[in-house]
Amino acid sequence: MIRIMARLTARAGCEGTLQAVLVELAVASRDEAGCLGYELFHNQDDACEFVTVERWSDQAAADGHLATAHVARAIERAGELLAQPPLIHRFLQLA
Repeated sequence: MIRIMARLTARAGCEGTLQAVLVELAVASRDEAGCLGYELFHNQDDACEFVTVERWSDQAAADGHLATAHVARAIERAGELLAQPPLIHRFLQLA
């Protein structure tokens, strides 16, 4: 299993719009082949911070996700809403 965690920081005043983009992305991603889970979190101590936690059956499923139209659409829409580039970490489950 591959787990991907991403931290996204909205520009001040863009939190609600970014949240809508991320919710749409999460819902569409959950229907993909190989998606074992896709969760979206909003930091209660920092309104600008969002975190996604994704679980994919294997690397091919994770790579396929990045090639979908809904990911491309989210990247395009989120670009101007972000205060900085997303921090994305990929993990391989060992045990």
